[in-house]
Amino acid sequence: MNKPIFTVFTPTFNRVHTLSRVYESLKAQTFHNFEWVIVDDGSTDNTYEVVKRWKEEADFQIRYFWQQNRGKHIAFNRGVREAHGEFFLPLDSDDACMPEALERFKYHWNSIPIEERELFSGVCALCMDQSGKVVGDRFPFDPTDSNSLEIYYRYRVKGEKWGFQRTDILRHYPFSEIKDVKFVPEGIVWNAIAKTYKIRFVNEILRTYWNQEINHSDQLMHVLNNTFKYSVGCALYYESCLNEHIVWFRYAPLEFLRTALHYIRFSLHSNVDLAQILRNVRPAISKVLVLFAIPVGIFLYNFEKRNINLIFRYKSLFKTKA
Repeated sequence: MNKPIFTVFTPTFNRVHTLSRVYESLKAQTFHNFEWVIVDDGSTDNTYEVVKRWKEEADFQIRYFWQQNRGKHIAFNRGVREAHGEFFLPLDSDDACMPEALERFKYHWNSIPIEERELFSGVCALCMDQSGKVVGDRFPFDPTDSNSLEIYYRYRVKGEKWGFQRTDILRHYPFSEIKDVKFVPEGIVWNAIAKTYKIRFVNEILRTYWNQEINHSDQLMHVLNNTFKYSVGCALYYESCLNEHIVWFRYAPLEFLRTALHYIRFSLHSNVDLAQILRNVRPAISKVLVLFAIPVGIFLYNFEKRNINLIFRYKSLFKTKA
């Protein structure tokens, strides 16, 4: 079999009810030289049976891998290892993309002068939500040849985006696999790559990003629960920002102050003491920011811990006994 240009990668966990969005999007693609790699992170629904049926009817290759539930970042590492494509394009299990998405990504990659392509890791485009509204900010130029650090800190571009990376580069930047940690922010990998490689950012909408509606009565519970669930991974992310990105401080000083605040609260939720929190940060400016943010960070930590305990206690009163 010829090597595909794209590996479209989908991590999934009990999402059989939304996974068809990805399948239908790929069936509609105008560019056909791709494979679809699905890494099932321990689903207990009928994902396998549905994917098996799709494999029999699809006119593109579908490769399915199941693993014990270990987290999206572990599934990502598996997907990169299994990928046959030159380019690796993640597409979440509840999202969709435009019929011309792969064709346009290939076009934008080919628009980079061939003698410069070794300096680039991929192409990144815009997203819209299910109502057709652009998610987040547009890029300052079209195209913008930059990296994710400059885009975020200098140009202040925020919001969900979508793009591919060269598979050969991703194999040199795997996610850390920490025992019992099921969440590591993707930004840790993207920002590490950004220190060496550029991306071509284009103001073209190629993906539909489904915003999940959360009942307002459960929203606080959702936020606090994720704070505890993801604390170790988030602390690692903010620590890496303070250690590796401080050269961008002059463009976004308040952003780095917020980063120090989040680093403290997530570290405390991860049972790291204040002395170790300070030792983990190396640059002098970052240490000053952490010291300055400690009082508010402790306040937020105590507030969140107190409220999650109250919410769990409140909900337990209404549990139905079996």
